[in-house]
Amino acid sequence: MFSELTQLAIKAAIEASKDILIIYQSDDFEIENKEDNSPLTKADKAAHKIISSILQESKIPILSEEGKSIPYETRKYWNKLWIVDPIDGTKEFIKRNGEFTVNISLIENNKPIIGVVLAPASGALYFSEKNIGAFKSVINIDFFNPENLLAEALPLPLKHKNQAYTVVASRSHLSKETEAYVEDLRTKHGEVKFISIGSSLKLCMVAEGKANCYPRFAPTMEWDTAAGQAICEAAGFQVIDFKTKKSMKYNREQLLNNWFTVL
Repeated sequence: MFSELTQLAIKAAIEASKDILIIYQSDDFEIENKEDNSPLTKADKAAHKIISSILQESKIPILSEEGKSIPYETRKYWNKLWIVDPIDGTKEFIKRNGEFTVNISLIENNKPIIGVVLAPASGALYFSEKNIGAFKSVINIDFFNPENLLAEALPLPLKHKNQAYTVVASRSHLSKETEAYVEDLRTKHGEVKFISIGSSLKLCMVAEGKANCYPRFAPTMEWDTAAGQAICEAAGFQVIDFKTKKSMKYNREQLLNNWFTVL
């Protein structure tokens, strides 16, 4: 049902997650600070190495947070590329709250067509492919059997009984603009439930139907959102660029995203 490329991305996410969990359960993260002062651990590096090794089988170029120095003059000729975040939510990883993910997306002509988001701590696996759909499964990473994946996966969105209009937002990057947006929603919908969570799990919560909206009025990069956007779009939702008012595009010259809303 799913293409070999989707299966390859799932395999890469799972194999990386095995090493991530070993480090997560240790007391030695080897934390460094990147140029933007965000943290980097040896788990980020290990996951990047594993994912890159597996995805190289596809002979499709890779743009990763841990290998982002590829110049646009090279990238602009890529009609297809993988966009990868080995660990999205490194701050949550360091806090050991489980709210971090492995993000892998295939981009074609600037649009995400395959998405894989895996939360290693919980085993929650979200995956999608254009024209097929988006799915969620909860897996045992150490004993994963790909033959059982589709049999056990649930199509998104799932049916959740939200008694109030539900907004999901960042745990570590909540801005004043987001707070103002939520207040505006309260004037329109009355009661508004507010959920804070880390990483690309926010996009997945909208795709799953647990949240109605995810406003992001703070910085993100392409690798933070590409996989989640693929899943949201395959589930029937939109990720709208705040400036262009259109679906967010990828492999841009500037890898910093504009503000956006998911709904």
